[in-house]
Amino acid sequence: MQAWMGYGAAAACGYLAGSIPFGLLITKAAGLGDIRSIGSGNIGATNVLRTGRKDLALATLLLDSLKAGLVAFAFSYFFGREVGFVAGAMAFVGHCYPVWLGFKGGKGIATYAGLLLFTTLPGFLVAAPVWFLLFGITRISSLAALAAAVLVPPGAYLLGEHNSVVLVGLTLLSLLVFWTHRTNVRRLLKGTEPKFGTPKAKPEA
Repeated sequence: MQAWMGYGAAAACGYLAGSIPFGLLITKAAGLGDIRSIGSGNIGATNVLRTGRKDLALATLLLDSLKAGLVAFAFSYFFGREVGFVAGAMAFVGHCYPVWLGFKGGKGIATYAGLLLFTTLPGFLVAAPVWFLLFGITRISSLAALAAAVLVPPGAYLLGEHNSVVLVGLTLLSLLVFWTHRTNVRRLLKGTEPKFGTPKAKPEA
């Protein structure tokens, strides 16, 4: 019973931490209005960068990463690694589906990265190089993110991550990355996905 209470508390706290919409709060505080009304309509760092404020985009990136990483670290310290992973994974879910914004949040890449860094270094060591390499070559953030998501579970396993809870969790989260990027996937298949720096006329559906 006590173990399940730990998992339940981790899931609840992780979700609430992840649902804090830092991109929206930061841009509003800076007097830039509602970030959801520009570009992709997303609350993540990539869309914040479309305001022209690199400092705000960097702050959003770091905070979106840390909200998963720190809650995972805290629960890992007190309840063990698997409970910590659940907390970080639910922060990812909270970021994508925040209750405060009608369950319409970000796509979760920065939050996923923070989770990996604090809970499974092998996963992070797969995701980071893949993302940077593909983004550097293609300048398409979504393609880099999707490729990293595909490679994280098997790559983490090959690099020594053998915890079944973590591996199953990574697989589920990577599938969720594809779901949050479903409009990007459709554009990639059509060859119409814009490269980074290309303005978007209206928010994505």
